[in-house]
Amino acid sequence: MESDDDMVDDSVSMEDDFYSGDYSDYYDDPNDNDNDYCSDDDGDYGLLEDDDDDDQDALVSRRPQLGYTVLNEADIKQRQEDDISKVSTVLSISRFDATILLRHYNWSVSKVHDEWFADEEGVRQSVGLLERPVVQLSNARELTCGICFESLPRDYITSAACDHPFCRACWGGYISSTINDGPGCLSLRCPDPSCNAAVGQDMIDKLATCEEKEKYSRYLLRSYIEDNRKCTEEPHRPVDCNTVAKWILKNGAESENMNWILANSKPCPKCKRPIEKNQGCMHMTCTPPCKFEFCWLCLGGWAEHGERTGGFYACNRYEAAKQEGVYDEAERRREMAKNSLEKYTHYYERWASNQLSRQKALSDLNQMQTVQLEKLSDLQCTPESQLKFITEAWLQIVECRRVLKWTYAYGYYLPEDEHAKRQFFEYLQGEAEFGLERLHQCAEKELNKFLSGDGPSKEFDDFRSKLAGLTSVTKNYFENLVRALENGLSDVDSQAAAACSKTTSSKNTGATSKGRGGKGKGGSKTGGSSRNVDDTSN
Repeated sequence: MESDDDMVDDSVSMEDDFYSGDYSDYYDDPNDNDNDYCSDDDGDYGLLEDDDDDDQDALVSRRPQLGYTVLNEADIKQRQEDDISKVSTVLSISRFDATILLRHYNWSVSKVHDEWFADEEGVRQSVGLLERPVVQLSNARELTCGICFESLPRDYITSAACDHPFCRACWGGYISSTINDGPGCLSLRCPDPSCNAAVGQDMIDKLATCEEKEKYSRYLLRSYIEDNRKCTEEPHRPVDCNTVAKWILKNGAESENMNWILANSKPCPKCKRPIEKNQGCMHMTCTPPCKFEFCWLCLGGWAEHGERTGGFYACNRYEAAKQEGVYDEAERRREMAKNSLEKYTHYYERWASNQLSRQKALSDLNQMQTVQLEKLSDLQCTPESQLKFITEAWLQIVECRRVLKWTYAYGYYLPEDEHAKRQFFEYLQGEAEFGLERLHQCAEKELNKFLSGDGPSKEFDDFRSKLAGLTSVTKNYFENLVRALENGLSDVDSQAAAACSKTTSSKNTGATSKGRGGKGKGGSKTGGSSRNVDDTSN
């Protein structure tokens, strides 16, 4: 039996007063309708199709709307034009000036309006939209160019809003050089070093060549896509934008810290600060200045404990009170927090693992295209044009890793009470992941022996057939998965779920994920590993 003096201080203090309120508020249920992280107005996932058949229309009408939209170039250009029109109309400025403003504020219409109405003069000055010229041109028939210093007829001289005079030839050279340097041309200013006046698309249209105008327009469209916050998330099909926003926000939120505290600590009975048990015995000592000694199980003062209450590793008082239901609510809350934390950890680890695997696959694809294909072509005496099946396999791997990654976010928010849908989802996800692992291993491992050989191999044709076949099969698996999720798993019924259960059971006995893209097959929390949140014993 250890004495009190031999006991190691079994406590770690957390955040002050965490338990002073109703700490159950920190438990986050991903399937509830609260507003913990963002609007939960995400709906289900559906696929709409145009069909004249009445029955098909009736079926489609019952399906939920897609949570995302695929935009082509014309759609994006139209949205860009609409935003420019909004700003131009509201602020009563030209479309060219509206474009400059939107570019400056990353194409946020609301930000432009807020800043403009708060301090129009300051905005004009920072962006370079001048209300009046900064120089007064003479009425002479000829003007001197500020770059080449030649005196030329007024018709050959032009200027931005500042009225600094430059000849058309010098303007053309200045604009051409800037556009050819890259997207920086979108922030073009007056050639005069002391002038901040913006040079907009009206000057480009007047002075640039057709090829330069096309480049400028491409840069402008690219800016709208890359700088606009509404376009910055990576493709995340088949998961809708609201689910992605909730997931990304949750990954960066403090909610899981709170869940960890709730699941792994208890409040000091005296000062109420969270205490983590980091040793084996039940004798706890709060950190200074509190230093209160208490029992970890019943939270009673340690002075009232000893051999008669169970010693250092048990507590008879706690067991008796537990039998009477005294601790039911507190234990329920701790268990809920622990389960929530384990579930989140399960899905996040697999989401992040597939993200890393995708990045590695992209690197391997680049290495294949730049180095290995040429080497393989020489070793196997095969033209590179006949090795496209390898590139296609790696492109399929990259895309499947992306899809698989986002299915874990989908699975996290799939309601627990929809058992048939969850079962069907885990079956489809498991099929797809199993196929991807086989493809990834073939492309990564089996290809190496042909790269390290001394010459042509008779087995290379067999490898070609195998890799091409796995690519096709894996593509089909993922198309089925994506189609089902986009339909909101709406075709699930009890018989299909039962059939999937039998198939999954037999398949899982002979196949396990190799860990390249996750911690195990499928989306079920119970089937994979999760971070140990149990107490550490002596």
